Amino acid sequence: MIELLPDSTDFCSNFYFLLSAFMNKPGITINIPGFGKVQINSILSDYTGTLAFNGRLVPGVRDRLLPLAELLDIHVVTADSFGTSEEELKGLPVVCRRLERENEDVQKRHYAVELNPCHVASFGNGNNDRLHLKVVKEAGGLAIAVDTGEGCALEAILNANVFVVGAVNALDLLLEPTRLRATLRF
Repeated sequence: MIELLPDSTDFCSNFYFLLSAFMNKPGITINIPGFGKVQINSILSDYTGTLAFNGRLVPGVRDRLLPLAELLDIHVVTADSFGTSEEELKGLPVVCRRLERENEDVQKRHYAVELNPCHVASFGNGNNDRLHLKVVKEAGGLAIAVDTGEGCALEAILNANVFVVGAVNALDLLLEPTRLRATLRF
């Protein structure tokens, strides 16, 4: 059964949500010595401070999301602190979800669980990202803490497999998986 995301009609089109439910994208498989084989089928990302700086999409992120969307389903789950994510993400093949203003960390964790976290690459920078990073890391997916210049909460870093400076660098880890092999191998 497919459920449309609440409050998403004004935020992002449900088209990509419905489309992703019926498409079989190839995903990304990364074999990391000592770490194991990881099959990524979805990206779950925060927006503010992770893909954006001061509410604006970081230059180069759009150019990375487009080829990644051909391989993976992309989900952006955000508190939308600056109120700019709708406009900034317009035209990108992503599923968007604006969070309720309470228990943001729990809402993000629940979203990650629904995606099957062992097949998720999760990106975040804030305290409200710590639980989705943790559930993905513990399930064997990839949890990536990202600092775009707005800072990265220590709890986000501690619950990640990798800490990266810059949204473009973080997304490039999936486009160039040899970088992850080099970082995470034992």
